[in-house]
Amino acid sequence: MENTEKLGFKQSLFHVLNGTATGIVVGLIPNAVLGELFKAFDGAFFEMAYQVVYSLQFATAAAVGVLVAVNFGFNAMQAAAVGTAAFVGSGAVTFKDGIWVGGGIGDLINVMITAGIACWIILKVKDKLGSFNAIGLPILGGAVPAFIGLFLLPYVSMITTYIGDLINSFTHLEPKLMSVLIAIAFAMLIVSPISTVAIGLAIGLNGLAAGAAAIGVTACTAILLISSVRVNKIGTTLAILFGAMKMMLPNLVRNPIMLVPSVITGAISGFVAALLNIQGIPASAGFGLVGLVGPIHAVQQSTANFSMAVLSTILAFIIVPFGVGWVVDYLCRNVFHLYKTDIFKYEA
Repeated sequence: MENTEKLGFKQSLFHVLNGTATGIVVGLIPNAVLGELFKAFDGAFFEMAYQVVYSLQFATAAAVGVLVAVNFGFNAMQAAAVGTAAFVGSGAVTFKDGIWVGGGIGDLINVMITAGIACWIILKVKDKLGSFNAIGLPILGGAVPAFIGLFLLPYVSMITTYIGDLINSFTHLEPKLMSVLIAIAFAMLIVSPISTVAIGLAIGLNGLAAGAAAIGVTACTAILLISSVRVNKIGTTLAILFGAMKMMLPNLVRNPIMLVPSVITGAISGFVAALLNIQGIPASAGFGLVGLVGPIHAVQQSTANFSMAVLSTILAFIIVPFGVGWVVDYLCRNVFHLYKTDIFKYEA
């Protein structure tokens, strides 16, 4: 076990980021890989199987908390305390009108803050509780940071609200410019702690705006896949393909330059999506290729005949983002020398 007392802010930050990245994979991958498959079949068995993988997402905050604690070298009780604090601080479960209401994974930014506070408190008190450890640790390392996290939640959530309002303002622009800006925004957000799905639903992105959002997510996915296949094991690359783009959050913090190819690819792909009239609905805006949610709704919302709708969707979601992404990545690496591929190496 490392000497956690001597951790600096930077190392502590990356413990939190790495734990968050891994926790997101644990919580979201089962539904991303199996959810749409189970929904495609009838019967009580597949309905229950879908409910299982879908409901696992609600425990994402707890998984993040536990894995952040593991990165700090905490023991089982300490990790459990951080996990409970992170879950409560996420806001995934709230008390409304006399009943407990659950839904979603909560606010990931607040999860990280709450987990960080819990770890800081535990580092300060873990050797001072003595025989009162079994009583004091869950209170000081669990309840206290959970309360702080819940208190901070409305203020931290304002970050997501502000970003949502900014994106919503794009919908009043000329369609092609709107599509470019929304695609850029979602290409950046998908590797941040902010939920693209939540923003798409919260501001009600629809039609061309929802299609552009899905294309933006796809553009970032394309860049991550093109780069990941060179430096990561196949499992990591598949995880990205199935929706775990946020696992690259620590890499983004270390090397923000990795956003450049995603932004450029998103802008070009968003413009082409507008030309092809790629549509969507609020529920599909933040998914991109994950579960084929974006492409399926693009075909369903298209006013063209089925064959043309499928062709346009393949162009918008596969050929353009991956083709443009490959060219942009090559130029960024080999011509402009902005970065080396190893900045995409997953090390959490």
